[in-house]
Amino acid sequence: MTTLITGATSGIGEALARLYAEQGENVIACGRNTEKLAELSQHSHIESCQFDATNLQDIRSSTVAYNEFDRVILNAGNCEYIDDARHFDSSLFERVVTTNLLSMGYCLEALLPRIKSGGQLVIVSSSVTYLPLPRSQAYGASKAGVSYLANSLAVDLTDVDVTLVHPGFVKTPLTDKNDFPMPMAVTAEQAANYIYKGVKKRRKEVHFPHRFTFILKFLRMLPMPLWLKLAKGLSR
Repeated sequence: MTTLITGATSGIGEALARLYAEQGENVIACGRNTEKLAELSQHSHIESCQFDATNLQDIRSSTVAYNEFDRVILNAGNCEYIDDARHFDSSLFERVVTTNLLSMGYCLEALLPRIKSGGQLVIVSSSVTYLPLPRSQAYGASKAGVSYLANSLAVDLTDVDVTLVHPGFVKTPLTDKNDFPMPMAVTAEQAANYIYKGVKKRRKEVHFPHRFTFILKFLRMLPMPLWLKLAKGLSR
């Protein structure tokens, strides 16, 4: 079995690469960090592949040697917050949408045709998509697009199973920058285990930790005016 993973040089992606390799699968770990890729490739079941997920030609040229995959996990992403919505930062918005959403399109064009019939496509989004949250205009919008993209692909793809992943807070170098509480946060290794088990069962959605995501799904049922009042309180 061969699994290609983007964003494999840190956080969830790195943990997934190591977990799949420990299970004896051949892993193609993709990212931009040459030092981390070199470290990962020391594992006998991990091969590194360096490319920028926001550059279609870079993806194509870097993966040309690979004919087919059993599984592709699109995980690369970034998070930046808009601190002053009244003075909207369009450059930040463009950066986040390009990294989180447009890169998915580039990876899909380059890699989806090479997933074997009966294979799997796994797309990592975020539980931020369940509810509008403070300062999340760029990150939330990009991840909402990712979730819709995955669900739409699940409708149209007949020979590839699609799994959409909605993580809660995960302790990674990316979330280390957060200046707010992260309730029920899990480690990258715990997140990788949730994803691995869900993907193995070919679930349509994998969300975790369950207590946290169930709370968000419950809050999503509140009337929007009530949620907005609650959310405004969170931003103070």
